[in-house]
Amino acid sequence: MVLLEFSMSPLGQGESVGKYVSRSLDVIDKSGLDYRLNPMGTVLEGEWDDVFGVVRRCFERMKKDCNRISCTIKVDYRKGHAGRLSSKVASVEKHLKRKLRV
Repeated sequence: MVLLEFSMSPLGQGESVGKYVSRSLDVIDKSGLDYRLNPMGTVLEGEWDDVFGVVRRCFERMKKDCNRISCTIKVDYRKGHAGRLSSKVASVEKHLKRKLRV
């Protein structure tokens, strides 16, 4: 399974790009993959082709009316392990012996 964190935003569309980012979240939410939105990006969990397929669909949607796009991607693959979106946080909380704000 893969955890993929990415951030995609248009350049040259002004200071506030929430209108464009929300389109990506619509694609992500409809994908059926488990995900977590955070203030600086989104983390997807799934098989390699599935998570990269979602990123591709987000790109295809954004390029319809954006001439320049910035995207950062970080990937963590671990064979045979699912549910890491929550288990990685739970592991840290266990070591700290307290809940964290997530």
